[in-house]
Amino acid sequence: MQTGHTPVLLEETLKGLSIKPDGRYIDATFGRGGHARALLARLSSMGQLLAFDRDPSAIEAGQALAAADRRFALRHANFADLDLVVPVQGWDGILFDFGVSSPQLDEPERGFSFLRDGPLDMRMDPAHGLSAAQWLAEVSESVLSQALFEFGEEKHARRLARALKSRTLQSPFSRTTELAEFIASVVPKTGPTHPATRAFQAIRIAVNDELGAIDRALIAAEKCLRVGGRLAAISFHSLEDRRVKQFIHSRSRPPVVSRRLPPPASHLTLIDHGKCLPSAAEIAANPRARSAVLRIAEKRA
Repeated sequence: MQTGHTPVLLEETLKGLSIKPDGRYIDATFGRGGHARALLARLSSMGQLLAFDRDPSAIEAGQALAAADRRFALRHANFADLDLVVPVQGWDGILFDFGVSSPQLDEPERGFSFLRDGPLDMRMDPAHGLSAAQWLAEVSESVLSQALFEFGEEKHARRLARALKSRTLQSPFSRTTELAEFIASVVPKTGPTHPATRAFQAIRIAVNDELGAIDRALIAAEKCLRVGGRLAAISFHSLEDRRVKQFIHSRSRPPVVSRRLPPPASHLTLIDHGKCLPSAAEIAANPRARSAVLRIAEKRA
């Protein structure tokens, strides 16, 4: 089935998950189903794949697959609630593909991209939470400045936050290109990227609580995996990857302690199987893969 979306690091992800034909797996970020379809192709008639996504468009796109394959089930949920949505323990592998998806970026009405004019929304699930326009209108200058700096790594965060709040008091933003043009008038252009790139990323992350969701999802995944089960997490920028890396390291490496103190109780629950980057060939075929990082971990006894 043609999905219009190319899954990133596909073979590396399947290899990292060490697929068992009769196993039980979770794709916590279904998107347009590229990874899910490839995983199903590796499963026997006894295998099971449960997928979910917080985006109703993704759920709609997966209905035909769910109806056609009895091994596959699809639920509308946020991956941060993984352990509340599925039975805890007993899963052989869990896959996360973090960040915004290509279809979300390519649909102007979703408001994720400043390259196409559309309503300033940016919500993964348009039925819940504040839109980007509402968030910008309601957030304080200090919180906005912090979000721009932490989530967008924007060097001009304070200046931009002050200008954005001054503008919203006069006339709130409602369109993506309107916001992008205003940001470009405040932030000096450096390098080939658009001046609004970092701010759009920061606003999107804040609106969807993306980093908080990742933190909760990783803890939940650890609970749900059986001993020997695999975690595969694909990230697309350093803020996401740093959280995955730190989570895996904290559970796979002993802490550094003084030799004068007694050794701490064992808390090592994962085995770190390292990271994988896209090949030059994959990046050439799919430029959006260039920043992807895949990390694999295994639940230990």
